[in-house]
Amino acid sequence: MSYIERGTTAFKKVNLALFAGGFSTFAILWGTQPLLPEISKEFQVSPATSSLVLSSTTIALAISMLISGSLSEVFGRKPIMTLSLALSSILSILTALSPDFHLLILTRILQGIVLAGLPAVAMAYLGEEIEPKSLGMAMGLYISGNSIGGMSGRIIAGALTDYINWHAGLIGIGVITLISSLTFWLLLPRSTNFTPKKFVFTQLIKSLFNHLKKPALICIFIIGFLVNSIFASLYNYIGFELIKPPYNLSQTLVGFIFIVYIVGTFSSTWMGTLSDKHGKGKILYISLIILLMGSCITLNTTMWIKILGIAVFTFGFFASHSIASGWVGKVSTHDKAQASSLYLFFYYSGSSINGTTSGLVYSNFGWNGLVTLIASFSLLAIVAAVCLVSITTKKSKYATRMGLSRNSKCK
Repeated sequence: MSYIERGTTAFKKVNLALFAGGFSTFAILWGTQPLLPEISKEFQVSPATSSLVLSSTTIALAISMLISGSLSEVFGRKPIMTLSLALSSILSILTALSPDFHLLILTRILQGIVLAGLPAVAMAYLGEEIEPKSLGMAMGLYISGNSIGGMSGRIIAGALTDYINWHAGLIGIGVITLISSLTFWLLLPRSTNFTPKKFVFTQLIKSLFNHLKKPALICIFIIGFLVNSIFASLYNYIGFELIKPPYNLSQTLVGFIFIVYIVGTFSSTWMGTLSDKHGKGKILYISLIILLMGSCITLNTTMWIKILGIAVFTFGFFASHSIASGWVGKVSTHDKAQASSLYLFFYYSGSSINGTTSGLVYSNFGWNGLVTLIASFSLLAIVAAVCLVSITTKKSKYATRMGLSRNSKCK
């Protein structure tokens, strides 16, 4: 295989293209998050019901991941990702024109279906094309595009909503992401280490479920489910918390709270690079502990301390996601796009299920109750990480012993 090496022009193009792709995907996905209070008010629905604007998209995205990952094994990586970005940008503009809540949910479901193409395939593309020793850095840069996109989408949508309305906010995101999609298509090199398969449905289903027989992958899937459950729980309802007394923030200011995403851009790249040097397990533990600490800091009612807590939480979240998603390619030995899509299925299922159900916790028990739920999930993620490290360490020692045994026999 001929891998793309760090320092080359191709390496820079891959990182820029996937940064643009991640930016588009997550600006579209999370751009509606700061608009939930406005949507709740306009359509006269509860906070938990308004969160369906996000949860319906992420559950459609999660299910579609399994299909997109499998289709890319047949039709190729770049075509699926490019089509995904173009269609989701167009649908963003159409979503803004929804006249009622039910149609808004329907268009967001369609958006979730087409959005799946890039995240389901991007990790597999990187795993196949980038040299192994630079994969952690490349994955971190891709995740940083996700964080910048999520931050920018929220800020742009929040500001346009304040000055015009939420419809204008979504149109603005659609136009910007169309430009990013074109950048992606022009820059991304074609796959050189990918071999297409024939479309045999039963074979694709069999290879998909074979991944669920690996304990290490199951641990990674559980971590993905839990960390995105935590993330959606905090970010879905922080806006509701900050627009009411004693804070009384405007939509624009609530949107700018998401500028803390910039720490996610830094943490995903930096911690991903550290995991290449010091081991994924050690850095994953640290990342999850940081995430837990950040959520606890948000219990403080002082505004600047609460925002500091959100920043610490965001640092830990993006670091954890970057390491866990990069670990999928290392553990899976075949059909990497399917393994990546399974990880993201569990990841987005977490935000879909708990992004809405945690709204019931917030409505009944307030911010303290929500943080208690988040802390509980954080501890479960740490337990899953301990199990993952234990399994992979045992496998590594076994492989080493087998290698030494074969070498002694040859001598």
